[in-house]
Amino acid sequence: MIELPQSFKNKMESMLGGEYPAFLNDYQKPYYRGIRLNTLKCGERTLKASLPFSLEPTPFSPVSYYIPQDAQKVGSLPMHHAGAFYSQEPSAASAVTALNPVPGDRVLDLCAAPGGKSTQIAALLQGSGLLWSNEIVRSRANVLLSNLERTGVRNAVVSSCHPEALCSGLAGYFDKVLVDAPCSGEGMFRRDEQALQDWSQEHVEACAVRQLAILRSAAHALKENGVLVYSTCTFSPEENEEVVSAFLKERGDFALTDCGVPFGRPAFLPQARRVFPMDGGEGHFVAVMRRISGSSAYPAPYLPKKPSMMEMAEDLYRQVFKMELSSPVEQVGESFLILPRELPYLKGLGVIRAGVLLGEAKKNRMEPAHALFMSAKPQELNSVIDLPHDSEQIAAFLRGEEMESDPRCHGFTGVAVDGVLTGFGKCSGGRLKNRYPKGLRNH
Repeated sequence: MIELPQSFKNKMESMLGGEYPAFLNDYQKPYYRGIRLNTLKCGERTLKASLPFSLEPTPFSPVSYYIPQDAQKVGSLPMHHAGAFYSQEPSAASAVTALNPVPGDRVLDLCAAPGGKSTQIAALLQGSGLLWSNEIVRSRANVLLSNLERTGVRNAVVSSCHPEALCSGLAGYFDKVLVDAPCSGEGMFRRDEQALQDWSQEHVEACAVRQLAILRSAAHALKENGVLVYSTCTFSPEENEEVVSAFLKERGDFALTDCGVPFGRPAFLPQARRVFPMDGGEGHFVAVMRRISGSSAYPAPYLPKKPSMMEMAEDLYRQVFKMELSSPVEQVGESFLILPRELPYLKGLGVIRAGVLLGEAKKNRMEPAHALFMSAKPQELNSVIDLPHDSEQIAAFLRGEEMESDPRCHGFTGVAVDGVLTGFGKCSGGRLKNRYPKGLRNH
């Protein structure tokens, strides 16, 4: 049984009125569990066939599903390693559904870690346009990067930068900006004991101050007619409707628009939406705003320098892929990156990674990166081994073990599970030397 603070219960009772008993009753039940299909790497039929449990659709996204309460070790499943799905509380998909990214959009996810919403945006972009994912806390930004790599995202920039500096540097650049703001986490009480322990009315009020400051920064990054989505996983009006109202009062050039989604219920600002546990999710607030003013600022394009060892990079690419390397490449130290086609000026914006890591220079050779294979399709590779999801071979591969391979496979070889790439090794003489990263292996 969850013991809720009395002041929180009083607030919820005044918000919900006659629905308050149903809310309390839901809070004594297990929290909702879910996953979201990653359409960059997999189709629904393939995913469903690979999982040891059933999926039920949620109202929050066409590719979001409820999973059973007793589903075990979801993160160790081969299809999770392959990036075919992302574990995500169902209503957390609601903000990106309201944002509605389409291929070709430039999208900024300003408070992006651990990456659930960024990976959802990337799948909707389908490799076209640009995703910029930012996280101010560097350790959390590294987790964000790992999740974008696992889910095969090619057209992303990951940064760790203060929102004000980032949005000033990228003023007027983005079609869409998501602010999934740090909040008091009231919607997470059932699944996060720490959020419950940390809660206080003072914390709520401190969050509201920070949230408004982030929104002020985010506004600069949008072009004319650009869309700004503000979301939280909390119930407090102070952090939701009141933050949005304060922002709109300051910025008369932004207009609140209807979320255009059927899930949840109207918020106290009727164009915005709220999700309570009674609506099938843990708790979310989403508001959509449009910039109606022009923006005179615009960042310069990024012009990468051609690497001194470009021939070596191209040779490695030919070893792995059937096609030639056609995207721009940049060298950062010993690392080689395949960049997205169009980038704004990157300097001074805390960029950790732009595009996909191709490989690392080692003396007189170059080793391919795990991320290179995760962003590929099996049919693009010169050499690939495809293993069934329930085979002992894929289990051994994910433990980091050396394994037998088809004698016809040679050199750097992708390893797929049910047609979805999950890593690589190096084949020689009917054996595959495993290159699955040690930090990702099952034990």
